[in-house]
Amino acid sequence: MFITLEGPEGSGKSTQLRQLTKRLLALGYPVVSTREPGGTPIGDQIRQVLMSLENKELHPRTEILLFLAARAQLVEQVIKPALRDGKIVLCDRYGDSTIAYQGYGHGLDLDQLRQMLNFATDHLKPDLTILMDLDVKTGLRRKKVEDEWNRLDAYEVAFHERVREGYHELARAEPERWRIVDAAQGIDTVQEELFQLILNALENNK
Repeated sequence: MFITLEGPEGSGKSTQLRQLTKRLLALGYPVVSTREPGGTPIGDQIRQVLMSLENKELHPRTEILLFLAARAQLVEQVIKPALRDGKIVLCDRYGDSTIAYQGYGHGLDLDQLRQMLNFATDHLKPDLTILMDLDVKTGLRRKKVEDEWNRLDAYEVAFHERVREGYHELARAEPERWRIVDAAQGIDTVQEELFQLILNALENNK
């Protein structure tokens, strides 16, 4: 089963994913966890280019191509092999981030982006996607305090507002795949909601 966490900056995806992985492994589930961009040696090199504050001149089209290149490598090197082996794959961001950030955020053509996504992922889509929703200004404040500030974080607040709305549009369009968790709650409360959603999905997938 392929499960992804999505959401605005500062929503806590990485922290929650690590805990989810530990808990599922403790229950005996075969789990592979990864992240985007990155998750492979090649993808991690691309991540450095994408996130560096030194690369503020990076054009949105260049940005999308780099994200897609890292994703294509991750799909072929990590995600597909794990799924073939019957493992659960947990991924911090995936293709929906492209639609939210480059599509809704930058205003690039959504149909064209979806075609490019299908090529990069070989049409592989998640079985379950959880949106960790959070007010944009709250998330950016968290990011400044708790994490490394990167090139994408530095976009204007209006960009991040469009991204958040894009995520909600995606969730409304595919309610059977998406679930939404209020990431403004305490860390433990969010963790329990995520954990129960994933356990229910695994049970229903048997």
